[in-house]
Amino acid sequence: MAQLKSHKIDLPQSDIYYYANFLTRNRADKLMQNLRASIAWQHDDIRVFGKTYPQPRLTALYGNNGQPYSYSNITMNPHEFTDELREIKGDIEKITAPTVFTTCLLNLYRNGKDSNGWHADDEASLGINPVIASLSLGEERRFHFKHKDNPEWKHKMILEHGSLLIMKGSTQHHWLHQIPKTSREIGERINLTFRVIK
Repeated sequence: MAQLKSHKIDLPQSDIYYYANFLTRNRADKLMQNLRASIAWQHDDIRVFGKTYPQPRLTALYGNNGQPYSYSNITMNPHEFTDELREIKGDIEKITAPTVFTTCLLNLYRNGKDSNGWHADDEASLGINPVIASLSLGEERRFHFKHKDNPEWKHKMILEHGSLLIMKGSTQHHWLHQIPKTSREIGERINLTFRVIK
């Protein structure tokens, strides 16, 4: 890992940290290439407000305790962690200790049309105050926060190649986040979100 420097995202009722250079450029490049080729990507249909349509990204679930993960009427069953995912999990856990992650949900954004709408990672299976560690690879994407109750509280940032965003404490109780679509011509992005599923 590169020399780590964290930046605390100063939002009320949250506990969020950003590490712009969590991975070196060389390691991030190799990890992006390897995951793109080796992960068992799937393309699920998502049901929202009674309508079903293809989810605007590819996903995959990996873990070590066999626990499925359900969100937005989708239930995913995990593949066993690969050696590469175990290694990166261990590196992230050096920062998040004593949290030890059981599961990684991966997202593949193929272009600017792929997105992830407003949501909070607040499913009951994640526990009361979940720790979510989000590693970004590939194309930079905009990342938005908005408060659930106060519409004036918002924040926008760029998630860079090789960066790590950690959300913990009461963040998921009070804040929504999204990866919006963009009209720009951009390449692929892979996002690894490590979490504990009980």
